[in-house]
Amino acid sequence: MTTPQQLHIPVLLDAVIDLLHPEKGERYLDLTAGYGGHAQAVIARIGSANLATLVDRDAFAISQLESLGQQGARLIHSDFLQASQTLASENQQFDMILLDLGVSSPQLDKAERGFSFRLESDLDMRMDQSQDISAATIVNHYSEKELSQIIRNYGEEPSNRAHRIARAIVTRRAKQPIVTTTELADTIAQVLPRRGKIHPATRTFQALRIETNDELGQIERTLPLLIKLLAPGGRLAVISFHSLEDRLVKNFLKEQLNSGLEADLTVLTKHPISGTDDVYNPRARSAKLRAAAKINN
Repeated sequence: MTTPQQLHIPVLLDAVIDLLHPEKGERYLDLTAGYGGHAQAVIARIGSANLATLVDRDAFAISQLESLGQQGARLIHSDFLQASQTLASENQQFDMILLDLGVSSPQLDKAERGFSFRLESDLDMRMDQSQDISAATIVNHYSEKELSQIIRNYGEEPSNRAHRIARAIVTRRAKQPIVTTTELADTIAQVLPRRGKIHPATRTFQALRIETNDELGQIERTLPLLIKLLAPGGRLAVISFHSLEDRLVKNFLKEQLNSGLEADLTVLTKHPISGTDDVYNPRARSAKLRAAAKINN
């Protein structure tokens, strides 16, 4: 039987390894370890799982990392912000840090997780399924104005389209709650006819996933902590999957470039490495990889 680890192809693996440049005896922190694809490649080069700390907020992903835990890796079931705060309070430092911001393929492909409008399931979208707020909570309880703002800001829908979607959601839920992915997708499709290959619900589903998991807030609060977690000379790689994520990473690194002698990091990627260069993983086409190294003061 094929396992999720075997199915999962890590995004931009060759480029990540090239930029992190793992060497024997170095310490590795993977803040979104997922099914361990990047981690296994790094551990093979640093020589021991004891040198790796692997974090994920998804309980199923943590279960798939148990083999690495048995080999000595430290496993932390947490979101990357809380994990970074904990590790910083312990004064931990690492030679390499990876933050892969994408939802993994096995998560998308598991219908019951509710990430995809292509699969009939409960409207969930929680990466950490112990949290209370799900996508269904947002869809059925947020005001029309709040829904419109979320769809516009996080889904990057034009204001008029965001308003039409929010109005359609509120109108439908007044009759009965929207509880499945296909119910929501159908509601959106009724007010926004399909044009081309992209389903009209695509951006709304992205927006709801971001809001459900506080994705942008987590990134914004985590990035400064990574400077403290990097050892002098340590390397940081961040993979983003849409413009909102990439903008936060780009601006964070730009601040470092503009800090002159006060900078903590030197940027290793003048331009992001695009997922279109990843011949192994078609789902990586929207990915952008940026990297930096801590200045050895």
